Amino acid sequence: MDQLGPRSVPPAHGAPTATNDAHWAQGPPTATVAELLRSLELTILGRLDGVLHGNYQGLTPGHGSEPGESRPYQPGDDVRRIDWNVTARTNETYIREQIADRDLTAWLVVDGSAAMRFGTVADNKSNVALAAAACIGFLTARNQNRLGAVLVAGPEVHVVPPRSGANQVRAILSTIAAAPDTEGRGRSDLAGALDRVGALAKRRGFISVIADFDGADWSDALARLALRHDLLAITVRDPREADVPPVGLVEFVDPASGTAREVNVTPTVQRKFAAAAAERSAARRAEIGRAGAELIELTTDGDWLREIVQHTQRKRAQAVRGGVLRR
Repeated sequence: MDQLGPRSVPPAHGAPTATNDAHWAQGPPTATVAELLRSLELTILGRLDGVLHGNYQGLTPGHGSEPGESRPYQPGDDVRRIDWNVTARTNETYIREQIADRDLTAWLVVDGSAAMRFGTVADNKSNVALAAAACIGFLTARNQNRLGAVLVAGPEVHVVPPRSGANQVRAILSTIAAAPDTEGRGRSDLAGALDRVGALAKRRGFISVIADFDGADWSDALARLALRHDLLAITVRDPREADVPPVGLVEFVDPASGTAREVNVTPTVQRKFAAAAAERSAARRAEIGRAGAELIELTTDGDWLREIVQHTQRKRAQAVRGGVLRR
């Protein structure tokens, strides 16, 4: 029952209905999409201004890209930043701090495939992914950093070259909201999208990957990215992907292949489904952790903005303790 969901999966709010040969929308957004984005922007900026004060040095959330002073290693520090020269001279482990500059390039990798349009509560996964991309995008724009995007939907991959400013964030969000309908066209090539952004991101920077992370072909590509970049993985899930109530005979459909299957959901099937879902969730967390990425887990029935803000506040607190945050 991998990646199966009810056949009545709604499209993302404001996203145009497209045929299977559609491509990424070009030009200005529709009135519906534009209104959605305006509402989303006001919500995000209003809440960010209420909890995050002051300008942050460097890319938020994340580290800088230029080497700075060394300091003694502290538990929890990124071992990739060990200063081996100083460590060898002093016989103590030292970390090379990163002095964040003002012209960093950040990237969003967002999955807009058919499986992301599944949702059983107020929002579907694609809406939460759009909101997460908006939050990361406007955080990035605050410091005039450049933001680019690699967007994937089934076999369709779309690249938005990096630029700075809030208008760039709006352009990326408009493209995400108008992702082509890829139901029945195969699984999204998340690994290919990760390799694409790895080829485009020449300098060390910050990359946020927003997807449901189903499948098992993305872990190696994610690990390759983490070798050079600060990496944040944002998973988006729906409660029904973890538990299906015992409602009897239900038709499920795999949005990637279009394959339908009738399942008699009994209490026994419910228990087995929940156990398998918990095992997949634990494996997903382990793979992301082994790749070296930080993790935020979002759900369609949760407060996505609170989760991202709390992550940002933790990053800021870590920077203060390390003595690298300056105003």
